[in-house]
Amino acid sequence: MRLPLVPVAAVLDLLCVVVFVVIGRASHGEGNALIGILTTLWPFAFALVVGWAATLAWRNPLRILPVGAGVWAVTVGGGLLLRLATGEGAPLSFAIVTALFLAATLLGWRTIARLARARSADTATPS
Repeated sequence: MRLPLVPVAAVLDLLCVVVFVVIGRASHGEGNALIGILTTLWPFAFALVVGWAATLAWRNPLRILPVGAGVWAVTVGGGLLLRLATGEGAPLSFAIVTALFLAATLLGWRTIARLARARSADTATPS
């Protein structure tokens, strides 16, 4: 059974952002109370949705360029700008960690999925 690509891709992207927030809060001893997680999460989740809309990601969510890179850039940039606009702050070290973690995860799962699809296509082709 093959899962529908677009909803799975959207959930994976959101999961990347949620994991980023939960790990970040835990590493700073801020706990994982739901309100705290949601407060940290919403700017990046909102920016993720904007990134999907800006790149028309639903057309081909596995593409690294321009979709994955665009979703990543908008999620990072938009999330950081929203944090600044709401007074949450975004120090340079936080911005760097955000950019690196979300690049690794948002682009990483796409890379793995593309490689798996290519390998699956190779094994399905008779020799």
